[in-house]
Order: sequence, then structure tokens, then C-alpha cells
Amino acid sequence: MLNQQQLDELKKFDAPTICNAIEFFGIRPKTSGFMNTNIRKVFHNSKRTIGYACTGKISAMHPPAEEQKKLNDLYYGRLHASPKPSITVLQDLDPVPVGSFWGEVQATTHRALGCEGAVTSGGVRDLDEVEPLGFEYYAACVLVSHAYIHLVEIDCPVDIGGLTVNPGELVFADKHGIVVIPDRTAPYLADACRAAAAAEQPVLTNCREYFGKLVPMEDLKKWRAEMTKLRGDATEKFSALIK
Repeated sequence: MLNQQQLDELKKFDAPTICNAIEFFGIRPKTSGFMNTNIRKVFHNSKRTIGYACTGKISAMHPPAEEQKKLNDLYYGRLHASPKPSITVLQDLDPVPVGSFWGEVQATTHRALGCEGAVTSGGVRDLDEVEPLGFEYYAACVLVSHAYIHLVEIDCPVDIGGLTVNPGELVFADKHGIVVIPDRTAPYLADACRAAAAAEQPVLTNCREYFGKLVPMEDLKKWRAEMTKLRGDATEKFSALIK
């Protein structure tokens, strides 16, 4: 578990930098750990969201069974007791999303329960009312109705955007996409992000001096070699921290 200061430190970086930094630890393939383009940030702002996942599965095609109705209170209780800040991650089981779990009432309720935002393979609505709340939507689509929306399962692994998210995992989201931060990397990740940004500086700083003129190829090769070395040094350093 990270404290609030550590979480705020991570929010200084964007999701691509988070992904680059996680690569230094060498604990998962570079093609995994993030959602695909089916799930996008709905509000067009630069806000970044980080929180511990509170998970569930939803459906809206048919009315809920009596047992499913009881899941509401259990879900809110689970969210109330979950690590803070939290982010809710809900898998929509319908073949095509037809009813939104998310609207002004749910967003307001979740904010009061310490939740920063929602990630869902379903849809969201009440955009004008929800955006001023500071509650972020990451979703597959926008919907008009709630239909028969209900919880089917809570506190379970969910599959969204090609990624499995487990209850309690640390999730980072922004306008680029959604990333799960491995537990072992979390305490060192801010430092790794700084290293990832620093590694790019030989190329970025020097190439910017040549805007409006042509950079010499030999210089470019040298700067790229410096970047590669810095990335290699960072990989050696941070992978050793979690062995």
C-alpha cells in the first residue's frame, strides 16, 4: 500500500511514462499490463486517476434476480471498506452494452465513498452532471438508458479491454489509457519514472536545438546511444530492487 504522498507523486507522470518505467523492472512482457483502445477516457481533460480497484460485473439486458438485488448493499459496503483512494472497475457482461450503471447518482455516491473514477467495458451517461464532480469516466461508450442494469458479481477478477484486473490492484488511468501497477514495483515506481524521463533527454534536448535545420546523423546516433545506455542502466538498477 502506498501512502497519499506516494500516490500524488505518481500522478506527476502520465500513463506512457508509467508504462516505460514498469518495463525497467522486467516482471511482465511489454505487451501486457494495460487496456486496449476499446476503453477510453470520456472527459477531455488532463486529469490523472490512481486508485485501488474495487471490482464487479454488471448486466442490463434482463431484470435482476432477487439474489442479485442484494449485491447492491454488499458492493457499497465493500467499496466503503476498500483501500483509498479507490477506482471502480466493472465488467459489462452484455454482448453489446445497453444500460449504463453510471450516471449522476452513482458518480455522486462513489465520490462520497472515496472513489476517484470508474473504468468499465460498458457505457456511461449524465456527462454534463458528472464531469463537474471530479469523478472520471473511462468507458467503452456513452449510453442513454440504464435499462435493467444490475450487479451480477462483486469483488472478483474482471476482464476489461484485454486486461484482467483483480480486486485491490493499483490502477493508473489518464487520457492515454489504463495501466495496472504491479505491487512489487509500486514503492520504486516514481523513481523509475524519473529515470525513464531522464533517459530521453539526450535525444530530446539536443534535437530541439536543431528545429528549423537538419540534425547531423552522427550526432543523432550518439544521442540515441546515450538514451539506450541510460535505459539499460535503469533496467539493471530497478530489476535488482525486486529480485
